[in-house]
Amino acid sequence: MHMKEMPIRWKITILAYVVVIFSLLICGIIVIANIQQQEEKELRLRSMSTARTVAELAEVKAGIQEPDGWKNISPLAEEIRLINNTDYIVIMDMNRIRYSHPVKDMLGQPSFGSDEDPAFAEHIYFSKAKGEAGTFIRAFIPILKDEQLNQIGVVMVGNKIPAFKEIMLGFSREIIFIVILILIVGLISSYILANHIKKQMFHLEPHEIKRMFEERTATFHSINEGVIAIDNEDFITIFNEKAKKIFNVTGEVSGRPIRSVLKDTRLPEIVERNQPVYNEQIMVSGKIILSTRIPIQKDGVLIGAVAIFQDRTEVAKLAEELTGVKSFVEALRVQNHEHMNKLHTIAGLIQLGKSEKAYQLAFEASEEHESIALFLHEIIKDDAVAGLLLSKIRRGKELGIHVSVDHNSNLDGFPRGLDHHDFVLLLGNLIENAFGAFEEYDIENKHIDISIEQTDDVCSILVEDNSCGIRKENLSNIYDKGFTAGKQDGTGYGLYLVNQIVEKGQGKINVSSQTGEGTSFIITFPMNEEDEL
Repeated sequence: MHMKEMPIRWKITILAYVVVIFSLLICGIIVIANIQQQEEKELRLRSMSTARTVAELAEVKAGIQEPDGWKNISPLAEEIRLINNTDYIVIMDMNRIRYSHPVKDMLGQPSFGSDEDPAFAEHIYFSKAKGEAGTFIRAFIPILKDEQLNQIGVVMVGNKIPAFKEIMLGFSREIIFIVILILIVGLISSYILANHIKKQMFHLEPHEIKRMFEERTATFHSINEGVIAIDNEDFITIFNEKAKKIFNVTGEVSGRPIRSVLKDTRLPEIVERNQPVYNEQIMVSGKIILSTRIPIQKDGVLIGAVAIFQDRTEVAKLAEELTGVKSFVEALRVQNHEHMNKLHTIAGLIQLGKSEKAYQLAFEASEEHESIALFLHEIIKDDAVAGLLLSKIRRGKELGIHVSVDHNSNLDGFPRGLDHHDFVLLLGNLIENAFGAFEEYDIENKHIDISIEQTDDVCSILVEDNSCGIRKENLSNIYDKGFTAGKQDGTGYGLYLVNQIVEKGQGKINVSSQTGEGTSFIITFPMNEEDEL
């Protein structure tokens, strides 16, 4: 079986086994090297101790001064060598004549070694000599005749330093036992570790995990919504391409703290509270987005949080669809229908020869239209809001509902954090709710009154009607998402979105309603750092 085709369990087992063997080999080399160093220290001490003993013997001092003294010294040195377990003892007089030597033929012969010179000058030292038999540690010590320190010779004691192989052979049984034991334990441990890792990987092979990761990454980057995920320590784990495009983020940000990339995503709050938030409008890096933030849990333990969001531009388009932008088109249709009827009437009067009556009717129609448009243009400085109010007035006329805008109204700027999208959404919902309240409530004089007043400090909005009103038991639920009081075409999102805008603008909303009399909504916003239109 090829290594690439081998299951991950066996790959991990073999790899761990190789690591164990390699570690064992390194440890063995280090241990044996330490043993060798320790042996060398002991040999130094033994060699010097033996050399001192020999140098102090009276028989050696006496024999070294006789011409054939080696006959007595050599057997004595051999005896001491055996007792002290040394490899050899060499005794020389000041003429370098050997009085003891491991090779008998060398007795009585001079020595020509260069490393012996300091010893004949009363120096005590060690040296290493490498030969065919191995490396020897040698101790040199002078032989002194009397207390006046007159030197009469030199003693050299040599001991062979055990080689690496010799030390291993000396511990062969122990080494074999330890190796077998470690290999068995290593094999079992490696297999257990491999099984544990395999379980943690959901019994998947590396190529399967690679494919899943690539598929997941491609999916996150291809969806048309921003996705940001963090772990339970607020570090980014996912930041897809759509999110980077929305917030103008470049480069790789995974692994960085979320607050160092975006300060106001509110994802850390989800980790702290462990509670989801759905479809909330928030401001992130100066952009208004619709955000759903959900905690991520594994086996009941919180491990992070994920945010899925859309750009506020797209949401604003959807909101305007829900709250009255369509009514612009409807208002144009109503206006066109109204003008066509008047044109037909004027054409008929002309054909009947009543041109003066036709002229008067045309003048009245034009004057009415221009006066309403001019009035709204003068008091409302934003075209979108003015257009919405004009469309609602026309829409109310078709439905038989008189929609009036207070002549004292004025709108020169928006509260902080709000724009014309928010005001269109807010006013459109409130007026559409008032229209809906008249659907099943038949009275002769239906009216909706609208007032927008703005000062340097406050912006107030009033939408009041004389419809059926809101039941007391429903007042506490009217801002809940999805709540509708029985209307067939109601979405339950109107007043929920109104309340979201009020919170975003840090405003207050007050509702007053009496069953059978009508409902009034009063909304106030602080005008701090307003944006002029």
